[in-house]
Amino acid sequence: MTPHDASKHWLDHTRNIKRLWIGFLLVLVLCLLAELILELHPQFWLEGIYGFHAWYGFLVCAAMILVAKVLALLLKRPDNYYGKNND
Repeated sequence: MTPHDASKHWLDHTRNIKRLWIGFLLVLVLCLLAELILELHPQFWLEGIYGFHAWYGFLVCAAMILVAKVLALLLKRPDNYYGKNND
């Protein structure tokens, strides 16, 4: 696909984004329900809390996004850093 191609990517369609959200939420609910059925063997008391792995995953993902944004501010270079554009 070229940059000037007029066809849209499958993620550009709103209905596909909604389907992905529904799919992700369904997987989350299934994982939380599975935790009721399975016998967990936590190493630490915190792991024994219901839904710990879901909350831990969410918080770590949010932390990675925040760290990436801070790094982007520190490492950002001006648009003309490598010289003038040939546009």
